[in-house]
Amino acid sequence: MTPRSWLYVPGDRPSLLGKALTRGADAVIVDLEDAVPATAKEAARDQVARWVAAQRPGGPCSLWVRINPGAAGHADARAVAAPALDGVCMAKCAGPGQVRALDAVLGKREREAGIAVGRIAVSPLLEDATAVLAAPAIAAAAPRVVQLQLGEADLCAELDMEPGEDERELLALRTHVLLASAAAGIRPPVGPVFTDYRDVDTLRRSTQALRRLGYRSRACIHPAQLAVVHEVFTPHPKDVERARRLVDRYEAAVRAGQAVLTDDGRMIDEAVVRGARRILAAGEAVRPSSPRTC
Repeated sequence: MTPRSWLYVPGDRPSLLGKALTRGADAVIVDLEDAVPATAKEAARDQVARWVAAQRPGGPCSLWVRINPGAAGHADARAVAAPALDGVCMAKCAGPGQVRALDAVLGKREREAGIAVGRIAVSPLLEDATAVLAAPAIAAAAPRVVQLQLGEADLCAELDMEPGEDERELLALRTHVLLASAAAGIRPPVGPVFTDYRDVDTLRRSTQALRRLGYRSRACIHPAQLAVVHEVFTPHPKDVERARRLVDRYEAAVRAGQAVLTDDGRMIDEAVVRGARRILAAGEAVRPSSPRTC
């Protein structure tokens, strides 16, 4: 299942790292990029590398690290690659060549560390116009790319864009990245952070809009945002039960060689059933007895 929530935690705050794993997020992203001052990056890399190496695989949530761009990011990736690491977020990815270069770095490090080659996933962040236009190629650049993310703050600054409360100015960009992801057969993009963690009402409206668009997760900057994000991206039990009935009816009708209709006479086709199966999968993955969501 795609994690519903991605909680950022600064990489230069070792006291917060262990706590972040217990906050209830589906995934934690330890940030070595924007959250860390330039003068502290090497020290933060060393601290995070030691901390990740000390974690056991299969922990309470999925564990990721956001690495810096370019050569510094390659050094970050080599340092933090460990059995407990699920993936790296690739800051300021500009094109597929950068993804392939990181893929080679990770592959070499995985072989050295005895990790299955390709197991550490990659999530490129698209933070400028060049990257957004290259989204289809970036999404398909390497098998370890599992999802894209939009760095909307940097992108808006470059475009001199000033989104309003309904964020409709961002709709075309978000849709473009969603289409690129679907075409490449990878997960839907991770929704952007919402910076005012105290404004839960606006967070809810914004996250609901992302869900309607086709997004299934969102990055968070504070644990206080997790409950709202989970609420929006978790199927209601009634929706899960409705989806279960629809799938059962469809499969029974297919076995009998009959047309499939809903109770109100509407035709059910495979596209409708795919949506129902996604609801079932999401509902199954968040049951209390389920293992960690990775």
